Amino acid sequence: MENKISYKLKRSKRAKRMRLAVYCDGSVVVTSPLGVEQPIIEKFITQKSQWVIGKLEYFKSISVQAFVKGGKRDYKKHKEFALALAQRRIEYFNKVYGFEFNKINIKNQKTRWGSCSRKGNLNFNYKIVLLSERLADYIICHELCHLKEFNHSQKFWNLLAKAVPDYLDIRKELKKSRIN
Repeated sequence: MENKISYKLKRSKRAKRMRLAVYCDGSVVVTSPLGVEQPIIEKFITQKSQWVIGKLEYFKSISVQAFVKGGKRDYKKHKEFALALAQRRIEYFNKVYGFEFNKINIKNQKTRWGSCSRKGNLNFNYKIVLLSERLADYIICHELCHLKEFNHSQKFWNLLAKAVPDYLDIRKELKKSRIN
């Protein structure tokens, strides 16, 4: 018996390669660069089908609050708490680093816990308030370190380790609390 995978196709002029995302609501999205033909996309999905099926089964088997797709109401409810948390922890971690940053934003992102812009803006998903303090601290410190190292080189990880020495264990734990 053959499993059929339903998916949404997004074509993007910014995409450099094909990307496959499986969300906790059971939706599957393929992002493809412009010009990639349908047979190549189908082959890509077929090659990744076991991974997709595994993710879909995994999401069916768990119930974690952070997985819940947050609507505007949840976002508004938690936004201020998330901002206060981010500000407090950045102040704490920045005693180690002393980095300058522009501003802190709280967003309702589907697939990211946080990001750091080249302009020095630190962005965090409001759902950091739904995580354990340990995981939220990792995310906040991770983005703070991107102010100095805008990559994931060994220099970046060494910098992160100054404030979060057990970052490898926390990364593994965070993967279990995926946003999507």
